[in-house]
Amino acid sequence: MKPFQFILLSATAGIIQSSTAAAQEAIPGYAYGQPTLAQAPYTMSDLAALQKTMLFSDEDIQALRQSKAVLADQTDAILDVWYGFVASTPELLVYFSDAKTGQADPAYLAAVRKRFAQWILDTADARFDQDWLNWQYEIGLRHTHHKKNKTDGASSVPQVHFRYLVGLTIPITTTLKPFLGNKGASAEEVEKMHAAWVKAVLLQVILWSQPYIREGAF
Repeated sequence: MKPFQFILLSATAGIIQSSTAAAQEAIPGYAYGQPTLAQAPYTMSDLAALQKTMLFSDEDIQALRQSKAVLADQTDAILDVWYGFVASTPELLVYFSDAKTGQADPAYLAAVRKRFAQWILDTADARFDQDWLNWQYEIGLRHTHHKKNKTDGASSVPQVHFRYLVGLTIPITTTLKPFLGNKGASAEEVEKMHAAWVKAVLLQVILWSQPYIREGAF
């Protein structure tokens, strides 16, 4: 392990266990690890097979862990970029707008932003256990007519169309890359962290897609 990588991993070791619990207290609607969540319809074996198919390795997990220390104090800046993209893209802003008036809902945008910031940290710190799987399933449900708007009491459109769920993989991971290089990591380390993030985001999007897929086809 390179010295830079060791320092970053060591610096975050003491806060990994407590970050989820603290977030649950501070972020409305954040329910990672809660026993009230439904059991995911995919199993740990399904996850392992999917990771194998995606060439998702221990090296990728290590790179994600490294990225947490790099990104932890940049989440607001990252979200400014992502929200700026959404705000300038009517096809996306509609999912955060009132269904009747078509006007963007600031309260809804703000509530989602808090969970989105935590999602950055959770992605970097993913444990890939049953609690993590259950939370991915819940996130997927919250994008569909099953649960969209319910968490925040919003009056927006009833579902995020699936094509945008997949399409957003590109702008999310592309715009994240510059932030990975802001803390002195080498070009090689940035590439590894970015590659791991591309895989991690795609992996989650695949799992979120389950509620959209015809039964038996996922």
